[in-house]
Amino acid sequence: MQDRDTPADRYAVIGNPVAHSRSPTIHAAFAAATGQHLVYERVLAPMDGFEATVRHFAAAGGRGCNVTVPFKFDAFRLCAGRSERATLAEAANVIRFDADGWWADNTDGIGLITDIEQNAGHSIAGQQVLMIGAGGASAGVLGPLLHARPARVVVANRTASKAVALCERHHALADALGVALEATGLSDAGTGFDLVLNASASSLGGGAPPVSSRTLRAGTLVVDLMYGPAADGFLTWAQAHGARARDGLGMLVEQAAAAFELWRGIRPATAPVLDMLRAQLRQGALSSGPSDRPLR
Repeated sequence: MQDRDTPADRYAVIGNPVAHSRSPTIHAAFAAATGQHLVYERVLAPMDGFEATVRHFAAAGGRGCNVTVPFKFDAFRLCAGRSERATLAEAANVIRFDADGWWADNTDGIGLITDIEQNAGHSIAGQQVLMIGAGGASAGVLGPLLHARPARVVVANRTASKAVALCERHHALADALGVALEATGLSDAGTGFDLVLNASASSLGGGAPPVSSRTLRAGTLVVDLMYGPAADGFLTWAQAHGARARDGLGMLVEQAAAAFELWRGIRPATAPVLDMLRAQLRQGALSSGPSDRPLR
C-alpha cells in the first residue's frame, strides 16, 4: 500500500479520439484492488501532435501511457527500448517512461490470448487458426498467437499482399516455434478451423461476413476483436453455423492488466473488472467498439 500523502503517480491514454475510452475505469478498478496510488486520465492528442503531447505528459510527471489509434505506429518509433512483441508488430500501445529511456510494448495480442485461454478456457496449442485481417490489430496479435503454439495459422486479408508482408515479418518466429504460417486472400481462406479471429474492420461497417461459412465447423471458437453491438452481426452469423462466439471485451481488460503490470510490477485480478464491464454492457451503459483501436 502506497503512502496516500505523496502525489499520485500519473498515467493516461493518449489518442484521437479518446473521450469514449474505458481505460480510466479499468485502471481505477485495478488500482483500488491492488492498493496502488495513481491517477489515470484521457489525453487528446492533435492528429499532427502526438510526439509533443507525449513529451509534455512525461515532462509534467507522467509515469507511462497507453496509446490508441491512430498513434500506435508513432509510439513504436518514439521509443528507444522495445519489447519483442512490439518489434514484431512495429506498433506499441503501451509506453513506460523509464529514467534511462522510454520502453514500448504491445499488450494487445497477449491480452487476446489470455482471454481465449484463461477466460474462455480454450487451449490454442495444436489448433488450426484463421486470422481475418492484416492491419494493425493483426500485427499486434500474431506474435503472441504464434507463441501459443497452434499447429497452423492462416492470415487472410482482402489485399493478399498485406497478409504476405505480415507473415514474412513473423516467419522466423513461426519456424522456431514449429507453427505453419500462411497468407491468403479472403475468398480462399480454407475450411474447418478450430479458432477464427476477426481482426478486420468488417464489423465496423456492419456488412456481410468477410469469409465463407466453410471456414467454420461445429464447435469452432469465433472471436471478434470488437465488443457489444458492433460485434453482434459477425458473432450471430458464426453461431448460426454452429460456432461458439466471443467478443473482444475480455481482450480489452486483459491487455490493460498486462500494461498495469508493466508499469506497477503487480498483476491485477481481471475477472471482477470484466464482470463489471459486462454488466454495464447489458445495461446499455457501455458503448461498443473495437477492443484494439479507440477503446483504450
